[in-house]
Amino acid sequence: MPTPPAQHLFHPAHTDQYVATMRLGVDFLASSLGRVSGPSTGVRPEVAAKAVTDVDLDRPLGDQRAALEEMGRLWLDDTVWFHEPSYAAHLNCPVVVPALLAEVFVSAVNPSLDTYDQSVGGTYVERHLVDWTAGRIGYGPDADGIFTSGGTQSNLQALLLARDHAIATGSREARPPEMSGLRILTSRDGHFSVQKAARLLGLGDRAVVTVATDGDRRMELGALSRALAEVADAGLTPMAVVATAGTTDFGAIDPLPEIAALCEGYGTWLHVDAAYGGGLLVSPTRRHWLAGIERADSVTVDFHKTWFQPVSASALVVRDGRRLGHVTWHADYLNPREIGGNPNQVDKSLQTTRRFDALKLWLTLRVMGPDTIGTYVDRVVELAAEVAEALDPAIELAAAPQLSTVVLRYRPDGMSEDEADRLVPRIRTTLYERGRAMVAATKVDGRHWLKLTLLNPLATSDDILAITRQIVEIGEDLAAAVAR
Repeated sequence: MPTPPAQHLFHPAHTDQYVATMRLGVDFLASSLGRVSGPSTGVRPEVAAKAVTDVDLDRPLGDQRAALEEMGRLWLDDTVWFHEPSYAAHLNCPVVVPALLAEVFVSAVNPSLDTYDQSVGGTYVERHLVDWTAGRIGYGPDADGIFTSGGTQSNLQALLLARDHAIATGSREARPPEMSGLRILTSRDGHFSVQKAARLLGLGDRAVVTVATDGDRRMELGALSRALAEVADAGLTPMAVVATAGTTDFGAIDPLPEIAALCEGYGTWLHVDAAYGGGLLVSPTRRHWLAGIERADSVTVDFHKTWFQPVSASALVVRDGRRLGHVTWHADYLNPREIGGNPNQVDKSLQTTRRFDALKLWLTLRVMGPDTIGTYVDRVVELAAEVAEALDPAIELAAAPQLSTVVLRYRPDGMSEDEADRLVPRIRTTLYERGRAMVAATKVDGRHWLKLTLLNPLATSDDILAITRQIVEIGEDLAAAVAR
């Protein structure tokens, strides 16, 4: 059998080609970046889909420049640019350059962080970052954790640990009939990954008990206290309370010290979903907003949100590292039980093969330091407050900003809620199609609202207020067209 061509493989013999290819790619990206004039072009799905599906993948172009130019037409020309100040839709952040440097090494060397013999020093880099994050949370030396693909996976693993901890410490066995008595309590504004986790863990939808929020959109303590009592009085087990430090829509931070006290009274696992608000751990001025987080049994932190890292980079950190043993499984070909001593990260992860995403945060901290990241966090929080104070009178706020989201809608004096409800989705669609700005949509108490998610520390209040002026302009045009 003839030897297959190997010139495309990353290898010392192909160093010159590797360097030339990387330079070609970086130059192409830089050129594309220089032509960006807005967050997206507003291309419609059917147009974007046809351009891609028309490509015959069985006929390679055979040329890197041609492939890059095709990629540019299919993707980059219409992609979403999160660095643009007029991007204010979802929890996507512009990324820091040291993390992009790390990606070069992560992708090329391609270590897997499941076992020591596939990563060596990378194992200790990740472990040191977990320990450092645990220290920022306020945990002691018994803490541990693992990097994950994102907040959804971190929350899933946290609830798996909570479930098995409840089973191990109670009379219930890990069989579906017995697990039917387990309950998870979270606020109505908690992340939907809690419900998904309940399904994946075999607990079902009814296992999640939704707790009301107060006027600041935080979990209401009286409602939580009553819900815990009702679960216990019914002979059920409150296996976990999921508090949120930064809800997706409102950036609300639940009252963590008081929730921790209630959980301690019931022997209930407290998980804090700080996927959004976790960046406050390095804020020079707002770290105290997370007071009480150190009393949680587990914490989710998404570094690819308010730490300005490329996707994916998240972590689950637990106060007692022994609890991670609930996910341990030994395989003879990977991490056999009888051969101990090696620090195999797969012993505490839901994943097996896993990227060295920790290197991105490592280089970021070594180049920039945590205070710089924290200053970025402070800036976007301040930006949200500045924008909320300067909105056009035709814009209605759903609530005062708490982190860096602003929930609003076009509703001038005299416009009914029903009229505003009909206009809001059309305003967002029109805004997207113009390609000049992007905002998110949500519902509050069944009504349509728009949402500005501000994660760009270089954006100014003038940049964001220009988006809101477009919202007013479009709203006026649409309302006038309806009136005609």
